[in-house]
Amino acid sequence: MAGELSGRRVAVLAADGVEQVELVEPRKALDEAGATVELLSTHGGEIQAMNHDIEKGDTFAVDREVSSASVDDYDALVLPGGTINPDNLRADADAVSFVRDFVGSGKPVGAICHGPWTLVEADVVRGRRLTSYPSIRTDVRNAGGEVVDEEVVVDQKLVTSRNPHDLPAFNAKLVELVGAAQPAARG
Repeated sequence: MAGELSGRRVAVLAADGVEQVELVEPRKALDEAGATVELLSTHGGEIQAMNHDIEKGDTFAVDREVSSASVDDYDALVLPGGTINPDNLRADADAVSFVRDFVGSGKPVGAICHGPWTLVEADVVRGRRLTSYPSIRTDVRNAGGEVVDEEVVVDQKLVTSRNPHDLPAFNAKLVELVGAAQPAARG
């Protein structure tokens, strides 16, 4: 329903190499539901998206560097995939710290495809049930997560999906979780 997320602020954390459809479609679903969505990254300017990890897609303007972002500024976090994107995020201490703090805040977090790799690096999957792209499932298990092969998985306020084919279910569940969560108090 349009407007159900009015007043909610959502951070999408992505770096160069993000899978374009996994950045664009969740952002569109959140925008259409009335949320304000900001793109955070490890650097300012623009990030380069990819299609299927091998073809350059569009570039996207970064709204804010993650190093200057605060968990308190947002009601939810989205971690799109693409193999290069989370690998870049995992190498950035500010991005990893932001993800760790966000999950620790108890606010909704969505991660799709290779996005859970950043959750692994932040050491926040232990004891949680989630899904991911098949090639990183061993990493998720080794980090203490329970991996399942389902279209969309919700564990508390963490929603995960396997790949771009799961985007409709992922987006619907993400919007639902953000709508059900207590909005952040902002001054």
